[in-house]
Amino acid sequence: MSESTPLVSIVVPMRDAASTLDGALRSVLRQREARLECLVVDDGSRDDGPARVEALARRDRRVRLLRRPALGLVPALVSGVAAARAPFIARMDADDWMHRDRLALQLEAFRGRPRLGVVGCHVRLFPRSSLGAGMRRYEAWLNGLHDAAAVRRDAFVECPLAHPTWLARREVFAEHGYRQVDWPEDYDLLLRWLAAGVELGVVPRRLHGWRHGPGRLSQRSPLYRPDRFVACKASHLRRGFLEGHPRYLLWGYGGTGRALHAALARLGRRPAAILELHPGRLGQRIHGAPVSHPDELPGLPRLPLLVSVAHEGPRTEIRARLAGMGFIEGRDFLCAA
Repeated sequence: MSESTPLVSIVVPMRDAASTLDGALRSVLRQREARLECLVVDDGSRDDGPARVEALARRDRRVRLLRRPALGLVPALVSGVAAARAPFIARMDADDWMHRDRLALQLEAFRGRPRLGVVGCHVRLFPRSSLGAGMRRYEAWLNGLHDAAAVRRDAFVECPLAHPTWLARREVFAEHGYRQVDWPEDYDLLLRWLAAGVELGVVPRRLHGWRHGPGRLSQRSPLYRPDRFVACKASHLRRGFLEGHPRYLLWGYGGTGRALHAALARLGRRPAAILELHPGRLGQRIHGAPVSHPDELPGLPRLPLLVSVAHEGPRTEIRARLAGMGFIEGRDFLCAA
């Protein structure tokens, strides 16, 4: 790598982000790892954000502005990745901030680990006043994942690496890139990486400030509704864990289990039995599937088992119970909340 070639290309899509852009780019340019280029992809902004980037680019040659019509986030990301010159490509949003050590510590995580393809980090959601109980639980869950094994284990619970924290090898993006789908593009890509055998790691430090609020695309677009996340999980489960298995076992039929059941049924995957503790459901049939107590699991057909319960505490208990029965997570069962 020549002195003029950056080590990291940071892709920052933006549209009408002038009010937050300066702080976001300052946090990029103050990185302890200075061998970088910052690619700001303007997706048809109507404010003075592009002019701000151009002014900054005149002062710092590491900044480049890519102007394009308003075609949406996925085309903007594809354009940014295609224009990147570095062997590592990082994500950043135009209304977030990154700790000055973020890139250096993420790059350090790759050292001596040739199979590691992508690294995220822990986050701090802000402003804190905008966070409801659900987002606080999600933040705590994200920040409870400390290594590649945990990321893979919980990949079907929620998206285990916050999208704007990603740092990936260039060849990983070249092999499997963003695509326009009917659900979140980041979760879709992450699950495709895992299916392809890419190892996903995490630096267990809060190195990224992740803005949450009503103005974010994830709060406005129908592609990020809860049912779209479930549809994404179901599609990848059908092509992966449930490939060749039109029948499976489902542990849990609360709101989470019902949503996953419905999404999988639309794809031709139906439970042979449902495991439940709810006394009102035991001995009944749900959409033709008998409802059994978990103690009856050893006598049921050995089919792929999906554990679909919403909260971490019950999932932990179920995991321990299944391990005691000789079930191996990832081979015999998956947790898919």
